[in-house]
Amino acid sequence: MAAVVALAWALAGSAALAQSPPAPPPLTLKALFDRAWERQPEAQSAALRRESAQAARSGAASWTAEPAALELSTKSDRPGSNQGSREVELGVALPLWLPGERARKAALGDAEIKAVESRRLAAQLQLAASVREAWWALQRAQAELGLAQDRLQSAQQLAADVARRFKAGDMARADQTQADGAVAQAEAAVAEALGARDVAQAALAAWGGQEVLPDAAEPEAEALPAAGLPADHPAVADWQDQAEVARRAADLAVVQTRANPELTVAATRGREQSGERYLQSFTVGVRVPLGGGDRARAKEAAARADALDAEVRARVEQDRLAADVAAATARVKATQAQREAMARHAALARDTRGFIDKAFRLGEADWPTRLRVELEAVQAERQLARARIDAAAAVSTLRQALGLLPQ
Repeated sequence: MAAVVALAWALAGSAALAQSPPAPPPLTLKALFDRAWERQPEAQSAALRRESAQAARSGAASWTAEPAALELSTKSDRPGSNQGSREVELGVALPLWLPGERARKAALGDAEIKAVESRRLAAQLQLAASVREAWWALQRAQAELGLAQDRLQSAQQLAADVARRFKAGDMARADQTQADGAVAQAEAAVAEALGARDVAQAALAAWGGQEVLPDAAEPEAEALPAAGLPADHPAVADWQDQAEVARRAADLAVVQTRANPELTVAATRGREQSGERYLQSFTVGVRVPLGGGDRARAKEAAARADALDAEVRARVEQDRLAADVAAATARVKATQAQREAMARHAALARDTRGFIDKAFRLGEADWPTRLRVELEAVQAERQLARARIDAAAAVSTLRQALGLLPQ
């Protein structure tokens, strides 16, 4: 009976494990960016802005400049009675396009649709810079914490060896005190690194990254991009498209020197006296507004100024980005060379630590040498971890300068 109960509990536990939700995938830079973008107002309003621009463009395809207006009027010489003359007029007013206005409004609509998309990409790139900064700050803090924990473990093992040899009479109490002091120093370093990691994690959580990064010897780096500033860089394209919108608005203002004329078609039904039969007539008329004068010229000049401002900003931004790309490329080469050098240095330091540790255990190396070699090995590992993260972050900075989103 007991065996049956135990088997039932085992099956129940297996079923519970089978129904438990799967573990979330590890947090990556791209996943963090996607979460952060979903929370941005630009992402949530992008569809509506695109719909608005497309609706404005569709208006240029209609036959009239504005929606048609229905007109209804009645006239009588004896209000309140059915005597005397009566007249009822029903008409439609059709706003007409000015010469060249329809084509230029369509061009403006196309430019606005393109500008909406480029503005979204520019917002994504700007967000990517903040997300990348928070991501690599956490990577550095995580690496520092891992190295501090390794240093603490090594100091504890070393202190245990010193304590054992002190009890055996091979080492002095001063050596044990120094070893215990190294443990206390390593514990303080772990506490400091843990606090820095928590601060970096809190900063990353603001973008939607709640998980703590897994410990890894090599940080996951983005793909190294091809050299050269792309012609469609989002930051430059945003200003260029804004300049195009302003130019198209100025071209439209050139022809919109007056309000749109109106074609009026009306049908009138009326009588002169009570008892007479109603007669019907038709009216066709054109309403032509006079020129807009200074207001039209002011609108055109403002649009031209906006276009010039955006063009200059696009050129300045392109020059700045070219400098950033050159600096980021040099930084990638330098950090990669530094990473390779630090890897060789750390390997040599590990070998030296192994030799001195073995000699120390055999009594062939003194305590100051053992402690010095241990600290040098820990420092070498710390420099290697920093070099690896700096190399990966440099590639990420280069991709940011080239206008590439996280991947």
